[in-house]
Parts: sequence; structure tokens; C-alpha cells
Amino acid sequence: MPDFSKVAVIGGGSWATALVKILSENNTSVGWYIRNEVIYEHLVQEGHNPNYLSGVEFDVSKLDLHTDINKITEQYGVLIIATPSFYLDSVLAPLSVSLENKVIFSAVKGIVPEKKVLVGAYLAEKYNVTEPFFGVIAGPCHAEEVALERLSYLTVASSNMTLVEQMKEKLACDYIQVSLSDDVIGAEYAATLKNVYAIAVGIAHGLGYGDNFISVLISSSMREMKRFLNRVDKKKRNVNKSAYLGDLLVTAYSVFSRNRMLGNMIGKGYTVKAALIEMTMIAEGYYGAKTTHELCTSFNGKFPILKFVYQILYEKGSAKKKMKVLSKLLD
Repeated sequence: MPDFSKVAVIGGGSWATALVKILSENNTSVGWYIRNEVIYEHLVQEGHNPNYLSGVEFDVSKLDLHTDINKITEQYGVLIIATPSFYLDSVLAPLSVSLENKVIFSAVKGIVPEKKVLVGAYLAEKYNVTEPFFGVIAGPCHAEEVALERLSYLTVASSNMTLVEQMKEKLACDYIQVSLSDDVIGAEYAATLKNVYAIAVGIAHGLGYGDNFISVLISSSMREMKRFLNRVDKKKRNVNKSAYLGDLLVTAYSVFSRNRMLGNMIGKGYTVKAALIEMTMIAEGYYGAKTTHELCTSFNGKFPILKFVYQILYEKGSAKKKMKVLSKLLD
């Protein structure tokens, strides 16, 4: 088993920055691959990420910074991938070093758009990352609250409980509590679905619906998520736990939620294209909506909220009219 004393993060965005901050609390050194040269140079010289969570100050002596993904992959046996799913394929494209027998944790909150598969399946197919060496880091946790050191919760999932126990030791600190799970597929899909449902909540808010309706929309989303998870991977799981219900709630309600923000803009009258252009960060739910809808069409069952979001984002449906239809299907 690889040495957990050497952990590296791949990614230069807000969630990667937050994870490096967390890991820095417990480790003398943290590897960090950043392909953006401007961010890299700024971190080396100023000690903070100029584009994301810029208020987080790093002790650069604790960071092993790289702009070459092959060098960091050679040196580290435990890698946390924390890039938007949209960029995952291009970020890993230069990789020539084998990932076999390395521990890979995905902190990617979405489905790989090009392949329309979960990150675990993508890494297994393309990089021969096997199940005993793969894990997932899920929420509920917003990077912005990590930056403020507000008490937050993470869920670490893997079929290999030795991995999750060792990763828990690397992540747990004064403001981070860690739960363990063996539900890898459930955690990956839940992290995708909650973003799509948050877009629906944002649309409702933008249209002027109040808390009474939104509470019903979220509770209906949770039941729909449970049905979806049972179809893709039927196993005993408690969807009321934080990796499922907790992550859905924070993504649906939080002012930091970019998916809710996207939906809110659409509800207020922005076109989907205009809203996406206006966003400063990627809303994973935009890509997740298409793949989850395609999966739903192969299921025998009703998934009206996922269908609603897909119709708005990809079929130019009227948010106002479609929300009225949806409201009659909720309970």
C-alpha cells in the first residue's frame, strides 16, 4: 500500500485550494499540481491562490508545488484529484506515468462529460485504477467555509476501509470532521445529483417561489435521489446521512452554491447561455443534468425534477411554465 505520509492534490480551483489548506493542518508537506502557470507563480511568490480563496495564506515551505503532472505523479503514491469534471480529461491528458498501484481519491463532484461515466469508472477504464486503490471525498462542504475555518464535514468512501481510515487521519482537524463509508458509487452519484437539484431550487427562487414550496421541492428531490441511487446501484444505504441529504441541503440553500446561483439567474430571466457566461466558476450541475437525464430515460420510473432541469438547460423550456407543471407532481 502506498505511503500516506505523501499526499498530493491535482487541481488549482477553489475545492483543490481548500483541500490543500485542510491537508496542510496535519502534514509537514503537501504536494500540489497546478497547471496554470500564473497561479503557480503567484503561490510561490505571495503564498496564496490569486483566483480562488485568495484570503487563504499558505506556508509555502509546506507546499511541494508542481506544474508538471508527471513529476508529481512519480513522487506521490496518494493523489487527490480535485478538478471540475469538465476539465478532468484535459488535465490528465499529458499523463504518461502509470496510475496503477497508486491510491487515487476523487474529489470531483460530477460526471466526466466526454465519457458520460463516473470518475471511478473513467479512471478504471483509461488508467487502470482498480477498486481497492480508489476512493471518493464528498461533502457536505463548501470551499468558502473551509477558508473561513467554519466547522465542516467530509465523507470519505471506498470499498477498501484501510484507505478511508488513513485518509480520515490526513483530513480531520479542528474544523473538519470526517465520516467513513463503503458506498463509493452512491457517494459519486449523490455528489452529481445534488448539483442538478440545486439548479432546480435556484430556478424556483429566481421565479419568486417561497420557502414553503422550496422545502417541498428539496424533500421531493431527496426521494427522487433515493430512487435513482437504487436503480444504478441497489444496496442498503441511509440517504439521510450527510453525504446524501446533508450535501443536497447545503448545495440547495447555501449562498456559496454556484449551481443554485445558475438556477437563480435562469429563474430571473437569463438565458442558459448568458447565465453560463456570467458565472465565474463552473456549475457542475449543468453537465450532470444531461447525463443523469439520459440514464433516467433507460429506467422504469419517474424522475420529474431531473427531467425538468434537463428541459430548461437543454431544450430551452420555459422555466415559468415548466415549474408550474412540476409543482403539480410534487408532494
